[in-house]
Amino acid sequence: MARKRNNKVTSVEKANVMETGVLWRQVVKDTHQDFSDVQLENMLADNCAMQLVRNPKQFDVIVTDNLFGDLLSDCAAMLTGSLGMLPSASLGAETNGKRHGLFEPVHGSAPDIAGQDKANPIATILSLSMMLKYNLNQSELSDKVESAVQKVLSEGFRTGDIYTSENQTLVSCSKMGDLIIERI
Repeated sequence: MARKRNNKVTSVEKANVMETGVLWRQVVKDTHQDFSDVQLENMLADNCAMQLVRNPKQFDVIVTDNLFGDLLSDCAAMLTGSLGMLPSASLGAETNGKRHGLFEPVHGSAPDIAGQDKANPIATILSLSMMLKYNLNQSELSDKVESAVQKVLSEGFRTGDIYTSENQTLVSCSKMGDLIIERI
């Protein structure tokens, strides 16, 4: 994945206080030997959380376990304004140019707003975009989806979770989806 982006991976753990972190770091180090062209940085989880808030652009790909991944993804979500904006991928090994994976939004199912057409569909749409790029080798189509999302946001359309009212138009979940589809 990093090779298709900025060629940098940050591995996050707590090797200073957890034995599992020591093991994680060793496995990442061993795996890195097969990807020595990719820049690898190790970072402690608490420092990573601080760095995400302080200087998020320093990161390209973050690899971590489920516990720290949950914490850091929620932290990163607030940089975008909402969990409804973040896609997620759990990727397996590349085989024949394809990478099997599970692609899903970071957020949960939000049963409290089910059936109300209020949810932000962007994380789901961007998860699809990641699947197109990393699983189906459809980078051009993935780029079109991401560009369409950017256009809709730059035009000021917002679902309730990211709506601030200044020069913005509040739209429903289905309307946001329709607007993105129109721009693909």
